[in-house]
Amino acid sequence: MTKPLHLIGFSIGRETFGVPIELVHQIVCVPEITAVPESPECVEGVINLRGKIVSIVDLRKRFGEKEIRNTRKNRVLVVEVEGKMVGLIVDAASEVLKIPRSEIENPPNVFEEGELNYVTGVGKLNGRLIILVDLTKILQRGELRRVGEFTEADPLPEPAAAASAGKAAGLTRSTKAN
Repeated sequence: MTKPLHLIGFSIGRETFGVPIELVHQIVCVPEITAVPESPECVEGVINLRGKIVSIVDLRKRFGEKEIRNTRKNRVLVVEVEGKMVGLIVDAASEVLKIPRSEIENPPNVFEEGELNYVTGVGKLNGRLIILVDLTKILQRGELRRVGEFTEADPLPEPAAAASAGKAAGLTRSTKAN
């Protein structure tokens, strides 16, 4: 007997989506987000998550949700896609779903073209339909390829290294009164 597929379930609007549990590092409440100038509309900005800078994409906007409400139920799924950490804002995320592989069907043909090619299947669970999505394809859309650029810039030098560089360049200032 094959093992069921373990997914993190999340909602956007009235729909439930699922991504493989192994891609999700953590789920957090939506923190304060620092905006990044000239970023795509669905890129909200960046956050500092335990010392790491993580780009934040509003998946609701990416999916074309018309009515976006910010509530206490909103969550950020922190996922790893192609070696990059990205935060995805969703309406709610709370459940681990175990869907038998026999209950997963290929997506209908309408999902195979254009913008909808990120749907990898549709799972049936307790009378509900769960739309399985490929995060790599969601984040590969033209303007979203830049998401990694926000967090891959060269880090600022460490204070000790900066001080050493300043001394070498003769840029130190004296704290003694002259």
